[in-house]
Amino acid sequence: MPQAASPAHILVVDDEPDLRTLYELTLLREGYRVDAAATLAEASQMLEQQKFDAVITDMRLPDGMGLELLQRMSAQQRPERCIVMTAYGSAENAVEALKAGAFDYLTKPVDLKQFRSVVASAIQESATERARPASTGTRPGIAAGERASGSGALHRLVGESAAMRTVKERIGKVARSMAPVLVRGESGTGKELVARAIHACSHRADGPFVAVNCSAIPETLLEAEFFGAKKGSYTGASADREGYFQAARGGTLFLDEIGDLPLPMQSKLLRAIQERQVRALGSTQEDTVDVRIVSATHRDLASDVQSGRFRQDLFYRLNVIEILVPPLRERREDLPLLCQALLARIAQDSGMTPPQLSPHVLEQLQQHPLPGNVRELENLLHRALALSDGSQLQVDFSPTACVPVPAGDAAGPDAAAAAAPAATPKDLQAYLDQQERDILVKTLRETNFNRTAAAQRLGLSLRQIRYRIARLAIATPGSEEADDPAPT
Repeated sequence: MPQAASPAHILVVDDEPDLRTLYELTLLREGYRVDAAATLAEASQMLEQQKFDAVITDMRLPDGMGLELLQRMSAQQRPERCIVMTAYGSAENAVEALKAGAFDYLTKPVDLKQFRSVVASAIQESATERARPASTGTRPGIAAGERASGSGALHRLVGESAAMRTVKERIGKVARSMAPVLVRGESGTGKELVARAIHACSHRADGPFVAVNCSAIPETLLEAEFFGAKKGSYTGASADREGYFQAARGGTLFLDEIGDLPLPMQSKLLRAIQERQVRALGSTQEDTVDVRIVSATHRDLASDVQSGRFRQDLFYRLNVIEILVPPLRERREDLPLLCQALLARIAQDSGMTPPQLSPHVLEQLQQHPLPGNVRELENLLHRALALSDGSQLQVDFSPTACVPVPAGDAAGPDAAAAAAPAATPKDLQAYLDQQERDILVKTLRETNFNRTAAAQRLGLSLRQIRYRIARLAIATPGSEEADDPAPT
């Protein structure tokens, strides 16, 4: 008969007797073994004598800071996951703890349901590490399936330049923590791929990865989309529905273009992150959610904080760890590998044999500015392959290539021919994207690149036209956003 697994062993460090007893009783009821300490010295002595599965410590102790305990554990490369408890409103302490290697943090007064959930997550990761074969030689906390998915996700971050190696190393370091990550970089650099790699390399790899484009959601629907909605809570809500937070439970919630969230929604998002609870629209009940937040932006959020466009407290919560993704112009040596990988994927999707780029075309690409980064490169190659006649692949760098002649511009007997439909495209999506791109470029030029005027002329909202400009890698002059137009 197999021997039952021994219960997880937890060390609780808090100088307040009532709270310490509360935490002990809560953990004992969950079936854990618990030891307790009231001071930093006591806790250090216990850690010298034995190993634990997790350590829960208050930030402020009579003889020092819980942060000191965390730093000692980190320096000794101890395997215990450490959870830090901070006073309400101490965002800086929480950020400092996560940067020092804490698994997670809890804000006092501690919600016991949330307390149990965070402890269970920490114990689960410790158990995963113990089950890992000693001979694998991989970093702690990552099981075989997670290593495989993590390796695949890192492989999709194409490039061997020094800048990309730094990004991949950073991903490996931050993946095992629960700390929020802010992925920053110009649009089109591959921020979502970085977020997916963080998820795939983490102990949450088997959980969901939910990606949200914050700039593409109408402002009136933001709360329902993020937190869910009850039947009848708004016009058209014919049934209960989950929000992004509920859908990402046990996994990672990726908030792309977080800088585009309106201020009122920023406040609600901050509360959800702090409390780890959300309330669906039309509900009176709070729903506890266990998600890791990874966000991304092409904006300078620090400047947005100074100008009042972004909440400072939310910025601190999101920017615990930052990963900067380099633009393509700073890693030109990766261009041949990128072209090869992109052409292989595009050709596979189209059922074609991957073509080879000639040295001449590759040199042209090296000289092209590519302000839209990898997304613009992908669009160029996609169009080149779609319009290829099977001979040497040629890349058309014209922003308005293949613009159809409007019927009104055709004259005399040739008008019908000019208005006739073109031949069936080899790649419908690429063809439709090009038509939409041409219309947007034409309208933007006619309105002197005034996005508001162009949006009104096309019957779009400002958010909708910004999303389309980004998705189609349209370079527009006169703004920071225009300089890096492609989406992640």
